[in-house]
Amino acid sequence: MTLVERWRRGSRLAMNENSPWGGSGGSDGGGRGGGNSGGGNGPRNPWSRPSGEEPPGRDPRGPSAVEELIRRARTIFGDGLPGGPDGRTIWVYVALGVAAIWLATTCVHRIGPQERGIVTFFGSFSRTLTPGIGLTLPEPLESVKVIDVEEIRVVDIGSTGDAEKLVLTGDQNIIDLAYSVRWNVKNSELYAFQIADPDKTIAEVAESAMRAVIATVTLNEALGAGRTGIEENVRARMQEILDGYRAGVSVQGVAIKQADPPDAVNDAFKEVSAAQQTAQTYLNEARAYAQQLNSKAQGEAAAFDKVYVQYKLAPEVTRRRMYYETMEQVLSGIDKTIVEANGVTPYLPLSEVNRRPQPARPEVEAQP
Repeated sequence: MTLVERWRRGSRLAMNENSPWGGSGGSDGGGRGGGNSGGGNGPRNPWSRPSGEEPPGRDPRGPSAVEELIRRARTIFGDGLPGGPDGRTIWVYVALGVAAIWLATTCVHRIGPQERGIVTFFGSFSRTLTPGIGLTLPEPLESVKVIDVEEIRVVDIGSTGDAEKLVLTGDQNIIDLAYSVRWNVKNSELYAFQIADPDKTIAEVAESAMRAVIATVTLNEALGAGRTGIEENVRARMQEILDGYRAGVSVQGVAIKQADPPDAVNDAFKEVSAAQQTAQTYLNEARAYAQQLNSKAQGEAAAFDKVYVQYKLAPEVTRRRMYYETMEQVLSGIDKTIVEANGVTPYLPLSEVNRRPQPARPEVEAQP
């Protein structure tokens, strides 16, 4: 029988046997009678003591009905638990349950594959928990801070919607830069105790490194030609500075998202850039045409060298063949009439006859 069922059964029994308002009959049970003495025909006062004979040595008046109900309830409730009827055992079990939950939540820690657990003993570094299930002393003796060491974090510096981030180049020009830094945790112990605000620290280091690198390049290099080299130099310089701080982080890369002149000169700069691109286009076309002519001349020279070799072997045959080829090229595009020697019918230029316009024929009406 469960504890709840015993409680309900005991409560019903106590209410039926010693109800302060009386049972179903009898003068002692508060049947219909009057007065507060417990007899008669009226209801009995629940706070009065029941009448009747009492055992020797006890108060003849006996306990009140409410006291008797409480006593019976405690007796029945205590019978369902080991340790006696005083009801103190339940608080012991509650305390043990709370202590067990507290120990389970503060002493057992699950560390993921990409995480590390920093254990501190009264705020001082104690050890590092590796992936798996780790055990520590309960709080507040030891506490654990879990750090994700494989997550790639991103810090954005400057953007098109924020204020301008103006940087001076090596040729005394100004550009507006927006870039981002990707980093992750390299040493969880140093990361937990050396840097108070990692994002702010990395942003300031990135800005310092970017200004130092941009100061060594020209405007054209910063706007596009040398972006890859600038990003790599900034990453290396940031890593060097952060290692000097013992920050425990690794810079994965720097990406320049925007590199434009200031807004005050942006329109004029675009016009200059367009003119430079047009000039570069013309230069490329001229170089392509010169390369084409050079290739053609080299091909003709190579062909002439081959003809010259054949000419030295058979000068007359080569000369006649060259004459025929030349006359073929000259006469192929003109109208001509060829006349042979005597006794031979002349050549009739039928193609020329067909090319000339024919005279219009008179229309003849059909006779009926």
